[in-house]
Amino acid sequence: MSPEQFSLIEGKEYLSLYQFGTKEAKHYYCKACGIHPFSKPRLAPNMYSINVRCLDDFDLETESYKVLHFDGQNWEEAVAALNERQ
Repeated sequence: MSPEQFSLIEGKEYLSLYQFGTKEAKHYYCKACGIHPFSKPRLAPNMYSINVRCLDDFDLETESYKVLHFDGQNWEEAVAALNERQ
């Protein structure tokens, strides 16, 4: 999801930022329950990664969505392929 498509409506006070390594990626977690709602990946800084299970109006059982398989073992190549799809 592009930054223009993302807007955090509420709950910012419950978010905690986690970074490691180069500290370029931004991983956000809920301070209350520990869920990972979204992140800004290091290799795809022009995108947000959203956990749709955190969205009020998205039902995995009834929604129509496209699954993009992501090879986490070959991270750089997988991100490059995602960036090409935009």
